[in-house]
Amino acid sequence: MPQTLLGATGAPPTGQVDFRLARNALVSEFRKGRVSRDEVCYAHPELMRAARNVGETTDEPCPICEQVEVVLVSYVFGPGLPASGQCVTSSDELGRLSRRARELACYVVEVCPECAWNHLARTFPVGRRHRG
Repeated sequence: MPQTLLGATGAPPTGQVDFRLARNALVSEFRKGRVSRDEVCYAHPELMRAARNVGETTDEPCPICEQVEVVLVSYVFGPGLPASGQCVTSSDELGRLSRRARELACYVVEVCPECAWNHLARTFPVGRRHRG
């Protein structure tokens, strides 16, 4: 999995929450036919736009359509940012945001630009107040 949006040092952020188990359970339910494609392929148009234009490419195929690789789209939320968050397009940009005095929250979403599957991959706090 790409590591460039983990911050300037490349080390896993303290306080990271990984949603891999929930992802695997959902994919398993889809493959067993218990969840329909419409129930898992519903990405918002803005998320799809971000995935196509600024998403970080991975080498992992989409677990639903298996036609293209998923991309990672990262958003940061917190004081002083728009209510809809700020889409982060590079590790440099995340580094600049992490130097702010206030704590922010970064959400990394896996998105398939083909079938619109999406799943929250992980969250982690950024900002000076959080640094250990």
